[in-house]
Amino acid sequence: MLSKKAVRLSKAVKARAREKLDLLIVNANELVTLSGENQKPRTGRQMREIGIIRDGGLAIKDGRIVAIGKTTDVTKAFKAENVISANGKIVLPGFVDPHTHLVFAGSREDEFQMRIEGASYMEILKAGGGILRTVRETRKASFEKLVDYGTETLDAMLEHGTTTIEAKSGYGLTTKDELKMLDVIQRLNQLHSVDVVPTFLGAHAVPPEFFNNPQAYVNLVTEEMIPKVSEKGLAEFCDVSCEKGVFSLEQASRILTAGKNSSLKPKVHADETSLLGGAELAAGIGAVSADNMLFSSDEGIKAMADKGVVAVLLPATAFSLMSNRYVDARVMINFGVPIALGTDFNPSCWVENQQLVIALACHFMKLTPAEAITAATINAAHAINRANEVGSLEVGKKADVTVLDVPNHKFLGYRFGVNLVDKVIKNGRIVVDKEASRSDFRLLEEQKV
Repeated sequence: MLSKKAVRLSKAVKARAREKLDLLIVNANELVTLSGENQKPRTGRQMREIGIIRDGGLAIKDGRIVAIGKTTDVTKAFKAENVISANGKIVLPGFVDPHTHLVFAGSREDEFQMRIEGASYMEILKAGGGILRTVRETRKASFEKLVDYGTETLDAMLEHGTTTIEAKSGYGLTTKDELKMLDVIQRLNQLHSVDVVPTFLGAHAVPPEFFNNPQAYVNLVTEEMIPKVSEKGLAEFCDVSCEKGVFSLEQASRILTAGKNSSLKPKVHADETSLLGGAELAAGIGAVSADNMLFSSDEGIKAMADKGVVAVLLPATAFSLMSNRYVDARVMINFGVPIALGTDFNPSCWVENQQLVIALACHFMKLTPAEAITAATINAAHAINRANEVGSLEVGKKADVTVLDVPNHKFLGYRFGVNLVDKVIKNGRIVVDKEASRSDFRLLEEQKV
């Protein structure tokens, strides 16, 4: 097992010849490591400490990081046939997206116009749209079609620098269809470069067939769905939409407790549309994360800070809902809540790009670029229990690396609307190379002339 403690490379080379590796990244304007005490998610001022090495170098072997430091020290100790120059660019961990609804069928662009015309999320839901419309389409879709749709989305996420995501079920709302969704998520994790972490969200909404007896649906989730999901090993987390008009605090607590009893770690969709007490529930039940939190109380936020519950903030959701209400991230940071950022990719918030989420968080939640980077990397990894493997560039961790074609980290949030990715390395292998794509494009242009 490789030590996670970095060696002083300049001294190490005196004792031996240069070791040959798979890949070297050199001359980074800023190597943003996020290294340090990462046993817990970062809070307060720690979120601004992103571990920048100027003129940085990174050495990779067998899919793992073996050295980090100044380029001169790394190149004295190691050599590789494949060398990436990051001159004029920044290098940072692959983005981690801790909240997505990856698998679904259909689209809801007409609801976008309804929101423009003033319809609320709950009004759209009551009219048979929203989640329930996607449920109808997803139930009809075949396993193979859902895999195809999910693959396209993962391709887009990877191209924008995301290398690990969480993916929820929740558009089936029958035992058969929830298991189908989780099977698709498992298959996507096997097929795609992006690592996909599964969450069971059978309690996403009450399906139409249970409108007159929602308690019977809660019974179905707790007594049939959760045991089968656990038995088949299809999910790591159990999530619930704890919202007015969806699942009450009592119902949500019952569902999450049943999940815990079946070894599914709890997560909560909390206080997105109104103040219901979802943050307090998340703290009380020991949730890994509480997500959304547009209306959470100060008391709930303090309780989460005391219990170390990660707040997964979703600025693209507020943007897409046109609510003009964003979480006050500064309050959360001052209370000591660890903050992560996610896309909330879904049919009404169709965004695959964590770079855009970082920009929205900076503009509307007043996170600094450094805080937003922390939230989209190491803290996001903590929100899905993957911080021991990804989210920072440290010796022994997976070589999941994103190279951005900007001169410093402050460009994240400052420049938006374009893809800043130059290269993406996943498990030590180059999987996205925009420079090579640009060369192909220029060759085509020359052939036209």
